[in-house]
Amino acid sequence: MIADDVILAVFVSDEQFRNVLSRVIKDELGMTAIEFSKCASIPHSTLYKILSGHREPNVKTLRAIVRAIRELEGRERNFIALIAARPVLDRITERQLLIGGESVVVREYAAATMEDAIIAAVRAERDGASALVCAPIVSPTVEKILSIPVATINPTSSIVRAIELAARKRSH
Repeated sequence: MIADDVILAVFVSDEQFRNVLSRVIKDELGMTAIEFSKCASIPHSTLYKILSGHREPNVKTLRAIVRAIRELEGRERNFIALIAARPVLDRITERQLLIGGESVVVREYAAATMEDAIIAAVRAERDGASALVCAPIVSPTVEKILSIPVATINPTSSIVRAIELAARKRSH
């Protein structure tokens, strides 16, 4: 858990804490300091001072930081990304499916071109998708660059079946 990395860094040194917190916000959560400060309900100026070494966090601020990381990490990691053209996405009525007794959230990423689809795939993984569903024209490429399972939409089957496949793939 990335929140644990931040907690452990507090006990190493102020510099280690700043480095780990900065990495977590930017790389792990894919957020800016301003976005993170809003999620943590702490003033941006406070977070900036902490990250720049001009201030040490008090216990209340540290709790808010860790709580926000845990919430973001938990919330963001339980969805399957669906990349498709906007007209296809507009036809999908279910945003949450029950698959194998587990509730699976589907987050849409619209793409009009192959480039859009590849960028959307990278963005979805960065957003924390646990699996991805996309068209066969782009799936071989995104499978090479992503570390999450990729399921291909088969034109003869439904998108829901592809989402179910992605849900099964991600648990292996």
